[in-house]
Amino acid sequence: MQSYVQKQEVKQLPNTKGAKKRVKVIEKKTQRNRMVKSKVKTAIKKFEDALTNNSLEEAKEKYKETSKMLDKAVNKGVFHKNKSSRKKSQLAKRLNEHIEKEETG
Repeated sequence: MQSYVQKQEVKQLPNTKGAKKRVKVIEKKTQRNRMVKSKVKTAIKKFEDALTNNSLEEAKEKYKETSKMLDKAVNKGVFHKNKSSRKKSQLAKRLNEHIEKEETG
C-alpha cells in the first residue's frame, strides 16, 4: 500500500521506541487532518458554485452541509473554533447578500 502523505526530510532519526511511535502517530494525524481540510474546502467550493449558478435553495442546503463539516473539523481539532466561526459568518454573509439581491431585483 502506497502512502500519499509526503514524508518530510528527517534530520535526526528517532532513537527511542516512544519517539518512533510518535513519528508514526503524527503521520497518521497529519493524513487525517489533510483529508478533513480537503473535505471542508470542497464543501465551500460547492457552496460557492451554487451561489454563482443563482441556485439559492441549493446554496442554502450546501451552507448547512458546510457549516456542519466546519463544526466537525473543530471537534476533531483540525480547525480552531474561531476560524470555523469566521468562515461560517463569511459564508452566511455571502448567502444573505444573494438572497437580498434576488428579493430586490
